Amino acid sequence: MNDAAAPVQFLSGVKIVDLSQFEAGPSCTEALAWLGADVVKIENPKMGDPGRRLRPGQPDHDPYYFHVFNANKRSMTVNLKSPKGLALVKDMLRQADVCIENFAPGAIERLGLGYDVVRELNPGIIYAQIKGFGEGSPYEKNLAFDMIAQACGGTFSVTGDADGPPTRPGISLGDTGTGMTMGITILAALYKRRETGKGHRLQVAMQDAIMHYMRINFATQGLTGKAAQRGGSKVVGISNAPMGLYPCAPGGPNDYVYIMTSRANPEHWERLLKVVGREDLVGDGRYSTPMDRVQREAEVDAIIAAWTRTQSKHAAMRSVGEAGIPAGAVLDTMELQNDASFEQRGIMQVMKHPVHRDFKMPGWPVRVDGKPPLLTPSPMLGEHTEAVLGEWLGLNGLAVEALRTEGAV
Repeated sequence: MNDAAAPVQFLSGVKIVDLSQFEAGPSCTEALAWLGADVVKIENPKMGDPGRRLRPGQPDHDPYYFHVFNANKRSMTVNLKSPKGLALVKDMLRQADVCIENFAPGAIERLGLGYDVVRELNPGIIYAQIKGFGEGSPYEKNLAFDMIAQACGGTFSVTGDADGPPTRPGISLGDTGTGMTMGITILAALYKRRETGKGHRLQVAMQDAIMHYMRINFATQGLTGKAAQRGGSKVVGISNAPMGLYPCAPGGPNDYVYIMTSRANPEHWERLLKVVGREDLVGDGRYSTPMDRVQREAEVDAIIAAWTRTQSKHAAMRSVGEAGIPAGAVLDTMELQNDASFEQRGIMQVMKHPVHRDFKMPGWPVRVDGKPPLLTPSPMLGEHTEAVLGEWLGLNGLAVEALRTEGAV
């Protein structure tokens, strides 16, 4: 066991039927699983969640995408097109606290597990749905993945250089970001249900969730009266200098440090001049105020870059940070993985999988009583079918074997 992490049981006893796939839904249920919920992932008996990327008759050559969104869950295989298989899931839904799905529009209804059906089975259930576009949108029946949601939600439009094309941000904010908004809302609905006993239907569209993460951009539009613009590494709407990425030694693709002085703290500029060895410019009227420096931004950036090019990004971050000025080295995924402090603190944990090689991945970042939740392996396809049917529905081994023979599970 990783001594830097510990099991969290905040949601112990909460039963979740997880009908979601790929990322937006699984990222939501994984968060709840880390917090102690019993998340049972219902999967197709042949190929499972498409996120497994299984190949018929061949070993899984890319399990890592599945690992990072399905840790701490259990897997149960059910043939939802079999009447007995569908009946099993309905029996589970009668006991469940939460049901979540992110199938294509209309698919869950065609399977016979739409909200109206499930609410009749269990009036107290929290029924959560994630789609690409919201009800009432002209695109509500369209399919969407992360990049579609980000394009339609605005993040492309504000990412990239000012004179360049729109750019997809390098993270899957459309999927995981949407999952987090749903996860928080599920927790609130569960809390309220303790008082009322009533269930709720929760719906979030990926496009709508992305707009939530665009709030600063809308604030900028409110200030300027114009659509928020792309600004590269600068923060559009903040008139201050120096601010941005500065090249560092030895000049590799990610050898940069981000430095940002604050308009609210005029001492930042003088402190930075001392760090970069330009005390001669302290008090120079050309650079006295933030507006002065914005007007001479190219000169200011050149002054800072002349120093950063002589420093490694880590040394630059350390020197600037120790002077009380916000600074951050640009770190890639390998650098983050190899930083032992993350594993020592339990923020990165090693998944010990029964089939695949050990895999270090980020866990839940919130520390609970000093430690983040403990990571457990993503499930093998159908690994927990018999255990779940026994625990949830009281079926014994013979009954489960009969269901397998009939093709229900």
